[in-house]
Amino acid sequence: MKTEQFKKRLEAEKEKLEIEMGSIGRESSTVPGDWEPIPSETGVEADLADQADVTMSRESNTAILADLEARYDTILSALSRVEKKTYGKCEVCGKQIDEARLEANPAATTCVEHF
Repeated sequence: MKTEQFKKRLEAEKEKLEIEMGSIGRESSTVPGDWEPIPSETGVEADLADQADVTMSRESNTAILADLEARYDTILSALSRVEKKTYGKCEVCGKQIDEARLEANPAATTCVEHF
């Protein structure tokens, strides 16, 4: 298996996700390893339409950040499996995950049978 190649892809994806998360969020100061949306820098908006726009933007960033963070966590988990030498093994049956599946998703945790 091309574990080193998959590791490089996972590390590149991790860096990309960190940049994306950093553009709309920041690491939480209260929960280690967690991310939170960057608060809006605007003050009190003059009309309801502007207030609604700010609220919608904040909610959208929260949802996007949650999706990015979930993917980030799967990447970190895959990198941890690489270090533990358990990468590429199905978490359900223990069989080797097909390389084509790992090519499609290097963070896959199960074989096609248990997908």
